[in-house]
Amino acid sequence: MKLLYFAWLKNKTGVAEEEVALPAEVATVAELLDWLKGRGPGYAEALADLDAVRVAVNQDYARPGDPVAPGDEVALFPPVTGG
Repeated sequence: MKLLYFAWLKNKTGVAEEEVALPAEVATVAELLDWLKGRGPGYAEALADLDAVRVAVNQDYARPGDPVAPGDEVALFPPVTGG
C-alpha cells in the first residue's frame, strides 16, 4: 500500500509518502488508522484527533468503515476549505 501524507500530517510523521505491507487484520480505513498510530510517536501525534484528518483511498474520499487493500493508494490530509 502506498501512503501519502500532506500538510501537518507530513510534518508530524516525518514522511511525505511510504510503501507499507498491511497486516492481515487491517481491512478498513479505521483499522489502518489505528495500526498507523502504533508505528511511533509521530504517527500517534498526527492521528490523535481523527476529526482533523481526512482520508482518500485511490483518490476518493473514504469513511472509517470503507475497505482498504494492499495495492491501494491512501492519502491522509487535513480538512480542506474553500474561499
